[in-house]
Order: sequence, then C-alpha cells, then structure tokens
Amino acid sequence: MKRAFVVAVLLALVALPALGKGGFDEFGYNYGARLFSGPADGVDRTLDGTVWGDPLYAADRLAMKWSKAWDAAKFEGAAWGADAWCTNHWNGQVPGGSGETWHYKIVWVGPELEDSAYWRPGGYPIWGQFEVIFSHGTTPDGHFWETHATPAGLGF
Repeated sequence: MKRAFVVAVLLALVALPALGKGGFDEFGYNYGARLFSGPADGVDRTLDGTVWGDPLYAADRLAMKWSKAWDAAKFEGAAWGADAWCTNHWNGQVPGGSGETWHYKIVWVGPELEDSAYWRPGGYPIWGQFEVIFSHGTTPDGHFWETHATPAGLGF
C-alpha cells in the first residue's frame, strides 16, 4: 500500500508541470500540454451543440495532441517543418454520439505535397501543406482503413 502511494505521488509530480501551464480551458484545450480532450463541440471554441456549425459530431469525444513544432508554427509564428504533427482520436460511441470512431495522424509536408521530400507513400493531402499518414475507423457500416502511409510514425 505504501509503495502504491509513493508511485501515485511521483506520477502526480510528473503530471503537475503540464497542468501548471494553465490546465484545460472551458472548451477542452490545454495549450501548455499541447492537447485537447473533451466533447468535440468545444474544438471550434464555441459551445453551441455543433462542430463548425454541424451537430452530427458535437457529442463525440475528441482527444487531439500536437507536437512542439506544430505548436510553435501555429501559435508562435515559427516556420513549419517536418517535426510538426498532430493526432485526432474521435469516439462517437457515447450517448448522443455519431456512433463512429476514427484515429488520424497528420504531418506537415509543405506546399509541394506529393512532390515534397517529406511525403510518405500511401497518405493523402489535406489543408494544402499537410498529409494524413494514418486514418482508420469504424462506422455503423463497418471497419475502415482509409490510409496507412509508410512509415506511419510521427516526426521525420
């Protein structure tokens, strides 16, 4: 019992620095820890029962994580680079949810897209300078592997 308590205290001390950088806001973002966790309704920073105006996925749970390089480019004006990535985990298997689950990995490749040195075979372009390197999910109609680039790891 004493050992479990010590382990719990040590884990709390490791987690506290991330929480100390502001913690979660009312929408589900924790910018200090570079993550979002909460109902998808908050991802657009408007709690209105929709996600960018569409109610279908608002009740789904969403966990997003992004790299330090993504954070620096998006929020601090740094140049985008190959170490910029984000992940999205959608869980619609909740009351009022869409019934779908999806996992995405997205990496920056630059405006050259498929002609970029950072492009990975098997992915698809998104947002003009990014590649989805992993997309897999379930819907009421089945289980789908949309894409699985090689390699599918984050960073370059």
